[in-house]
Amino acid sequence: MFHLDAAWSTDEGITRATELFTQTFGSEPAGVWASPGRVNVIGEHIDYNGGFCLPIALPHRTYVAVASRDDGRVRMVTDFAADEPWQGSLDELAPGRVEGWVAYCGGPAWALREAGIQVPGFDAAVASCVPVGAGLSSSAAIECAVGLALADLAGQAMDATSEDRARLAALCVQAENLVANAPTGGLDQAASLRTQEGHALLLDCAANTVEHVSFDLAAQGMSLLVADSRAAHSLGDGQYGARRAHCDQAAQILGVTSLREVADATDPADLDSVLDRMPEDVLRRRLRHVLTETWRVQGFVAVLREGQFEVAGELLTASHASLRDDYETSVRETDVLVDAALAGGALGARITGGGFGGSIIALVRDADAERIAQAMLDATRQAGTPEPQLHLAIAAGPGQRLS
Repeated sequence: MFHLDAAWSTDEGITRATELFTQTFGSEPAGVWASPGRVNVIGEHIDYNGGFCLPIALPHRTYVAVASRDDGRVRMVTDFAADEPWQGSLDELAPGRVEGWVAYCGGPAWALREAGIQVPGFDAAVASCVPVGAGLSSSAAIECAVGLALADLAGQAMDATSEDRARLAALCVQAENLVANAPTGGLDQAASLRTQEGHALLLDCAANTVEHVSFDLAAQGMSLLVADSRAAHSLGDGQYGARRAHCDQAAQILGVTSLREVADATDPADLDSVLDRMPEDVLRRRLRHVLTETWRVQGFVAVLREGQFEVAGELLTASHASLRDDYETSVRETDVLVDAALAGGALGARITGGGFGGSIIALVRDADAERIAQAMLDATRQAGTPEPQLHLAIAAGPGQRLS
């Protein structure tokens, strides 16, 4: 049976981050904090449109060992970048002044300071088992782990209440948007900070409220199979931003602040009358995805609660078709995997995450998981695409201080 073989135990994560810290800086950290990556079950590219998303947190986490400094200086090192440790001042961690991994690791310091939190200088060592480039939100896991640590060191821990975590998630989104220059919504950070073990997170991105939905597939003899296509994946290459700009343009034409307002006010039977207001086909297709995906999330949660997994699978597959044809975020590598999973007997499958590479998920019966995984491996060999990394996803807990 496939499993999450890349996920470290908590003790291993603490040890890796602590050893990296002591080897680099020659002292002991004040503590270790961690935050997870995520799989979004359904509701893609909906967060920045005010819709609904349904992610789960993964056991894969980013661990950060941190100690404060009294001189306003910052030193950072990671186990996933070949660069030398970065050194600079707090003031350098700002929009337009840093890039790459430094922007993701250091961006939360800027966002917290902008919010009036007195972040001290700090040393940080970041170790992560969240697959990078797999569409499993390695970037948000970094931001949220660092954000938790720095808020704690500043004497304003943001992990005690739901409101605290919502505020920190928003600050981490701000860091990613403005310091890392990736125009993402709030899905990933909410999944990293606001989830519960054994549950999916129904996130209302308009109201910024959450509801925890039981996601114990194992009790039903079901699994969520994740396949990393190993195709190149980046949210900073302009494609993600272009999709967001299309949505903003559609909202402006319709006279609303977010497309969620349109989804709430439109009967699905009247969809074409709304789409016909778009002056270009590309805007029509982007709008159709956002509206139908918002409705699919609501439908998925309803049938999940009723145990109607066949219908849930059909909604996942419809989501993929919409992302492939209307939103154009799927690529050949991910399409090969989805098609193979469905042909192998999956109840449903779709690309997950920002797209343009990354991972797919497939809802499978446990008895079929091995066969479907093998079908995906066989399909990639026949298509000449990269062999995927395969594992089973379980709903894990949120970020927190560990030591």
